[in-house]
Amino acid sequence: MSGDSIALGPGKVDLLESIDQAGSISEAARQGNISYRRAWDMVDTMNQCFNKPLVESVTGGKGGGGAALTSLGKKVVQIYRNMETKASMATQEEWKSLQNHLKK
Repeated sequence: MSGDSIALGPGKVDLLESIDQAGSISEAARQGNISYRRAWDMVDTMNQCFNKPLVESVTGGKGGGGAALTSLGKKVVQIYRNMETKASMATQEEWKSLQNHLKK
């Protein structure tokens, strides 16, 4: 969290990865089945919460504009995914215990 804003979470990291692949916020929103407005708000929140922007606009030209992750944006995605992997590995025993209580 950064103030009252949630700086980062799984949905925001998914959006960052989609922007990186698609090259635009609108296409990333379509891929994630969220509205462009919601995606833009998420990007705006992330950009405001971090010391430097995670996503930057690419000015239009013949092919139109788009968006791209900054080097910090790419680093944040990598750090977050590493955290997920470590958390998953650290909770393997508990997950197995929970699975014993699930209906078969």
